[in-house]
Amino acid sequence: MRKAQALAMAAAAIVGLGAAMWSSAQESSGSAAVLGGKLPDGYRDWKLISVAHEEGSLNDIRAILGNEIAVKAYREGTLPFPDGAIIARIAWAYVPSEENNKAFGRTQSFVAGHPTNVQFMVKHSREYASTGGWGFAQFNDGAPSHVTATACYACHVPVKDRDFVFTRYSP
Repeated sequence: MRKAQALAMAAAAIVGLGAAMWSSAQESSGSAAVLGGKLPDGYRDWKLISVAHEEGSLNDIRAILGNEIAVKAYREGTLPFPDGAIIARIAWAYVPSEENNKAFGRTQSFVAGHPTNVQFMVKHSREYASTGGWGFAQFNDGAPSHVTATACYACHVPVKDRDFVFTRYSP
């Protein structure tokens, strides 16, 4: 009986270790994909962290998404974010909705228009030590942009006390 229990416990440990290694590999491959110039598979299915509207010359609306590691850190208030966290920002032109505005009888409804770009922040404290532990990437029309990680980092320095992350979690 003890031998059977020991075998069952060993099997459970192996399965648990395998699952943890698989999950870690998935997160690493997402990080590698982003900074290797590819959009990570399934990023559009990540959980919503917040939304934003940027005025001025950008005049866009944005959805900020996070992988499981990032969302867990947001929910728990963990700073700095743990390695493996990936935050995505998807932006669209901000345009009036003719259909909705007809129903309202005035211009008051705005929706996402054409997409402008997708940006990613990938946390790996050792690999990106020179940029606050974050790697940055931007994609325009699905292709890597010429925007550099150091340029992105410079804009994030004012929020260093929040681990260089602008977006706050919107429950």
